[in-house]
Amino acid sequence: MNVRLGSLALLIGGLAVIVGAAVAGEGGVLEAIVSPPPVLRAALVAVMTLGAIALGRASLARFVVAGAAPGTLAEADPVAMLRGIRLAFLSLAALAAAAGWLLASPLPLVVAGIVAAVDVVETSFLLLVVGPVQARRRPDTE
Repeated sequence: MNVRLGSLALLIGGLAVIVGAAVAGEGGVLEAIVSPPPVLRAALVAVMTLGAIALGRASLARFVVAGAAPGTLAEADPVAMLRGIRLAFLSLAALAAAAGWLLASPLPLVVAGIVAAVDVVETSFLLLVVGPVQARRRPDTE
């Protein structure tokens, strides 16, 4: 992973946590986000559910590419595994957001925001640490 890209993802995740904390205290803004008109809520639920399915499939594909199978995790590519884990948690966050709009409840939306932000920050940090270490361990192919 490019260090600049990882740093950018880390910065965006951190900003998302700060913005989420600021918006959580504003009742009017939170109500407008949680309870949009019914047609828009239905569209948001559908988009988030389809997004969660797509993210889940992409996560499984990353695990396959990494070589993650029962009994072979020691040989799996840790960078690809971390990217698969990131996608799995983003899929969970999308499902939580869909539940929040389906129920018109702020709690699942707050949970979704926290899960997504923490996931991006955490996996970005891990990729910044593991990526260079993994690159040094690979034998030269030249």
